[in-house]
Amino acid sequence: MFSKITIDIGKIGKEDSDKELLRMAIAAELDATNFYEQMAAITDNKDFREVLLDVAREEKTHVGEFQTMLLRLDEEQVIELGKGKKEVEELIGK
Repeated sequence: MFSKITIDIGKIGKEDSDKELLRMAIAAELDATNFYEQMAAITDNKDFREVLLDVAREEKTHVGEFQTMLLRLDEEQVIELGKGKKEVEELIGK
């Protein structure tokens, strides 16, 4: 269910290790977001649901923080995200 560190950081060059760590952190935050939102969908307790959804929103903020750092370190990621956005806009419009 949760992301696992599947790479040996020691085998990655120093220039790429922070990018890899950020990608793992993003994956972990997305897993947590999904987990809390799924729990919120299951519970019948309104108060608990609100807390779970609030925590899920916080996880989304963490994704944004890590993604911002990744985009500062990985110019190729910036370019590819732009390409992906353009492809979606061409397929389904703005």
